[in-house]
Amino acid sequence: MTRNHDLDLVLERVVDVPPELLFKAWTTPKHLMPWFCPKPYATVACEIDLRPGGQFFAQMVDPDGNKLPTEPGCYLEVVPNRKLVWTSALGPGYRPHDASAAPWFFTAVLTFEPHGDGGCKYTATAMHSTQAHAQSHEQMGFSQGWGIVLDQLVAYVKSTPMD
Repeated sequence: MTRNHDLDLVLERVVDVPPELLFKAWTTPKHLMPWFCPKPYATVACEIDLRPGGQFFAQMVDPDGNKLPTEPGCYLEVVPNRKLVWTSALGPGYRPHDASAAPWFFTAVLTFEPHGDGGCKYTATAMHSTQAHAQSHEQMGFSQGWGIVLDQLVAYVKSTPMD
């Protein structure tokens, strides 16, 4: 993947948990829901059909219990324990979403590279179609929010049996 610095937002960090556990937490609903959005927001429902064309859906609520608008996304690529690619532009079965229903779409590319003795180089890239969409996503809190979520993910994996 070639990064476009005008269109892509990137969070890259080395963490001290193995790629396999991060991947499992990203791909198992019961393990994704506890950490997926920055607290005090919560994920109250999750559906994952882990295959290209399969559904990725996470329903989030704000601290007052209001559901945040969301449509199911679509997995584009799944490489066990190493890479996930999904997009909000498509629903399950590669069915395009109505562009008028969302402010913008993005494609997420997550990579999990072994690093050191049992660690992982975690890279999350949000790819956008325009610089304005990327800037809007950043202003919504991409860097801070996805960083908090990664901290929550690492803490969850370290404290929870990943059966």
